[in-house]
Formats: sequence, C-alpha cells, structure tokens
Amino acid sequence: MTDGGITDGGRRLGSPNPIDVHVGSRVRLRRTLLGMSQEKLGEAIGLTFQQVQKYERGSNRIGASRLFDLARVLDVPVGFFFDDMSEDVAARSPGQAKGKPAEPVGIQPNPMAKRETLELVRAYYKISDSSVRKRLFEMVKALGANGADPD
Repeated sequence: MTDGGITDGGRRLGSPNPIDVHVGSRVRLRRTLLGMSQEKLGEAIGLTFQQVQKYERGSNRIGASRLFDLARVLDVPVGFFFDDMSEDVAARSPGQAKGKPAEPVGIQPNPMAKRETLELVRAYYKISDSSVRKRLFEMVKALGANGADPD
C-alpha cells in the first residue's frame, strides 16, 4: 500500500473495481427481471443470499466458473454481464490505468438496473390486454419524446 490509501491498482482501499460493480449490477438486473430472489439464486449456485448481495454490489469479485454458473441459471450468455458497459467504466479498471492512480469517481447506477425501472417493466407485462399495453407504450414514448419531467 502506498501513502494516501491507494492500492497498486490505483483504487482506494475498500473501493470495488468499477467492472465488478457493473457485472454485479447486470446480475441483479437479470435476477430481478426473472422475479428471482437473492436466496433462490444463491441456492441454485450453492451460495448464501449474503454472498449474492456482495456479488451484486461488486464488493466480491465473481470468478470465471461462478460467472458461467450465473449465466446458466439466469439463462443469458456470459457476455450479457459485460453488455452496456461504458468506456468510462472500462477505462477506470485498474488494469487499464497503466500505473496511474484512478480518480475516485462515484459510479452512477444504470437506469436499467434501478428498482423503479424493473417494477415498471414487470407491471407492464402483467397487463394482459395487448392493445392496452401498446397504448401505454405509445403514451410513455410520447411523454419521453416531449421531455416530460416525471417528478
């Protein structure tokens, strides 16, 4: 460890790797979209729900074999966990820093990983009448195009 609490990889001590945080958010996104609890996911891959929580927060790194197991249980290709990763996140990985300490940057959550978004998607698909769903979809698109403030 060097002065100032910086590790060799350029991250502050205790700070998760931005890629681990991204991968964890994608695990949470898929698990939630499937309506699966952390406990059920943990049981399926031989972990406790606390371990799943740590993976989803990025505080524990997911190894290759565990990522493979997660992909199978969540029914997605392994690449899914890296989809939608911004260049900024990739560039802040200590392996990309090339000896330069990474600037501590607050990681902005992906709007697709927010609970509100996931609940909205679930509620949308619970509407059994496809014509009502289509009208709702068109209304939301129109509101978004007009820049309507949701608050």
